[in-house]
Amino acid sequence: MSELSFPPLMSGLAVTGTNDAFAAACNKALLGCDAGLVVYNLAFDQISAAMVLTPDVALSQATAMLPLCAVGFQNALGALAPPEVAVHLEWSGGIRINGARCGRFRIAASDPDPDAVPDWIVIGFSLPLLLAQEGGETPDETALYEEGCADVLPDRLVESWARHCLNWIARWEDEGNAPLHSDWRGMAHDLGEEITQDGQTGTFLGIDDTFGMLLRTADDTKLLPLTTLLET
Repeated sequence: MSELSFPPLMSGLAVTGTNDAFAAACNKALLGCDAGLVVYNLAFDQISAAMVLTPDVALSQATAMLPLCAVGFQNALGALAPPEVAVHLEWSGGIRINGARCGRFRIAASDPDPDAVPDWIVIGFSLPLLLAQEGGETPDETALYEEGCADVLPDRLVESWARHCLNWIARWEDEGNAPLHSDWRGMAHDLGEEITQDGQTGTFLGIDDTFGMLLRTADDTKLLPLTTLLET
């Protein structure tokens, strides 16, 4: 596998075989790697990539990197895919391409305390390129190459994702959550629809100023913070 090219302040690490980029990035973060490390695995049937970040704000604010990196992915794929390909984002990290599920984002942190500044956070995604079985068996699931994106090169997609994320991080640091909030809402899947999240069913009303989910149930409106999505 040839090395990918990343912008200044970022570096790359390729993993192969069954190694998951997200798990590998978490291991590197535990060992004290530099911020900006992008770990990636470009298999023939799937992409996985993950980014190590070292925030200087409390975890409750730093979790904004999950929707930020997801918006960066949408921007990256939007620049490489045919214009008719629609990319939307689920609050819980799921990726939707032309309405069907196609991979997901994940988040982990060194400390789950929402009021503490974590030593690191890792944001990663996995994206199937080919379906593992015939599409008719799983009509709500798809793969990138099934959606008219066979010309999207995995290495270019990961490089573009890193660049768009870096641009969004700089903008987030300068302008706060507002621009990201606005862009994410325009890509949100199931907004205004009935969904089930964390075992609770209700109407997805939107997000608060720190990207927490506002879920109106039969009894009241609940706020689900992004920290509920943390993996250990």
